[in-house]
Amino acid sequence: MQPDLFGPAPVPLVATRADLIDAAEEAELIAAIDATGPTPFRFQGWLGKRLTTSFGWSYDFDRGTMARGLPIPAFLLPVRDRAAAFARVAPDALEQALLIRYDPGAGIGWHRDRPQFEHVVGISLGAPATLRLRRRTDAGFERRALPLVPREAYHLTGEARHDWEHSVAPIDAPRWSITFRSLSDRGRAVAAKASSSE
Repeated sequence: MQPDLFGPAPVPLVATRADLIDAAEEAELIAAIDATGPTPFRFQGWLGKRLTTSFGWSYDFDRGTMARGLPIPAFLLPVRDRAAAFARVAPDALEQALLIRYDPGAGIGWHRDRPQFEHVVGISLGAPATLRLRRRTDAGFERRALPLVPREAYHLTGEARHDWEHSVAPIDAPRWSITFRSLSDRGRAVAAKASSSE
């Protein structure tokens, strides 16, 4: 029998940390994200509803390439330190920061993060939402759902990162997120090549 999407079954290997930031920091981070001038997400010529800004590294979905971006700004570094401690990695291992603003009606379709990245640590701001997860089985899709609680962090690694797809259901209230990623072996090879050509 297919598991209930909203049933009690745990999400495999998805760790969460409540209140990684406090309410005052949340308000400051929301203002700072908006001040970066986020632009519509681009995918093979298509413009998405969510607005994004990348630091450290960016991924061009039109060309299928990764490129070095602007350094992660100072306002994100204390948050990155806490995200890294939660994920049990060194802060400078989280080399990419992706800022997203979801206006009402915006979400993210089913996907896995690009193979150039490894650890994924997300922090949710603003309205609560739901992270949906699924993986294909012989009987169809096995599904789970993880509440995205404001100011809470989640960590995708291992099975949850590589075997499950995830998406964010659209909601009718504004929401923001900060996602930190480390580079995989494949990503580090791209980074080394980029450094040698600079």
